[in-house]
Amino acid sequence: MNEDSFDKEAEQRTATRRWFLKVAVGVMAFLNGLLLGIPFINTLISSPTIKKLGWSRVGEMNSLTEGQPVQMKFSARTEDAYQSSNILYSVWVIKHSADKVTVFSPICPHLGCHYLWNQETERFTCPCHASVFALDGKVLYGPAPRPLDSLPYKIADGAPSVRHAPLTV
Repeated sequence: MNEDSFDKEAEQRTATRRWFLKVAVGVMAFLNGLLLGIPFINTLISSPTIKKLGWSRVGEMNSLTEGQPVQMKFSARTEDAYQSSNILYSVWVIKHSADKVTVFSPICPHLGCHYLWNQETERFTCPCHASVFALDGKVLYGPAPRPLDSLPYKIADGAPSVRHAPLTV
């Protein structure tokens, strides 16, 4: 066996190994790109689905005192991309009659702080910047630019239900 044939045989083995590694790395890169790109491609191709906001039962009408604000908490299931979770929401409910209530978002319209009901002054007060609201949600004084945000509600089977939104945490 001469040296030339030995060198050619070694080159062929090296070329075959190189070719195999190039193909293997290329296939792996393609598969990784495809796997990681599927969600991105899906968002480009599919139209966004608009989910209706759900109604959530917040309590019982007979547990509410007429004209007295009550902070009620409820849990609602939400889905965001691939994650679904239960989120605890909060609202202020004021009963006016057996079939009429006002439901306020617990977030101050000034900068997003959570306000509280002051039993002594019978007003809603925001601890962040001293905005004060009347029982009907109107601004009495402070930097708040508008009244408290009321939320849609319905009463079914003696219980108020509110339409929950992501901002009513």
